[in-house]
Amino acid sequence: MLRPLLFAVASAFVLSACASAPDSSSSSDGAETQAPSPYALGIKTADELVAAGNTPTAIQRLMQLVGDTSITPVERGETLFKLGTLSASPTGYDAEGAVEYFNEVLAGYPNTSAAKQAQAALPGAEATVTAHLATVESVNSSNSEKFLALFKLGRHQEAIDVMVANDIVPSNEELLAMFQIGYLCDDSNLTGRAYSVTDRDGTVRNLRFCDFGK
Repeated sequence: MLRPLLFAVASAFVLSACASAPDSSSSSDGAETQAPSPYALGIKTADELVAAGNTPTAIQRLMQLVGDTSITPVERGETLFKLGTLSASPTGYDAEGAVEYFNEVLAGYPNTSAAKQAQAALPGAEATVTAHLATVESVNSSNSEKFLALFKLGRHQEAIDVMVANDIVPSNEELLAMFQIGYLCDDSNLTGRAYSVTDRDGTVRNLRFCDFGK
């Protein structure tokens, strides 16, 4: 699953986005309006991040929401299902995490609509994991194929180890995901190989592996 430690940059983005959100406690004419619930706000933020092409940060936002003690069991089940759905998506890069989320919904919230949806989605997620594992374990797979399979499984550090050891340059999508997750940083003070990445808005960044020892 996506590692919380490697979401430092993403978490900061989420928190700053929430902090800069307009105050919904009053309308333009001075009348008070009810602020959105933590669940509604979390889902809305995640949806906006996905729409902006930043699924990894959306996943991190939902992970924060799952830990919010103010949401109801039904809301938590719905959040876990959404986490599974995003993790299993092409830009979620956490197929094994998706299986875990779906199973958590089934075990913890069996009598909810989220459980029915998780039950339907689970076989596909499990099949995806099996296919990626077959690629990783096959002697006929290239190092690039093994890197991509590991990355899509959610075994990001293992994938990066293969990437570095074999001098693999991933596609822009995988490099951008590594930036969004927090493995690559846009910091001119960093040393090592630079990877040119085009962001969703067209910005070209020269990224290097983050220095977590700082």
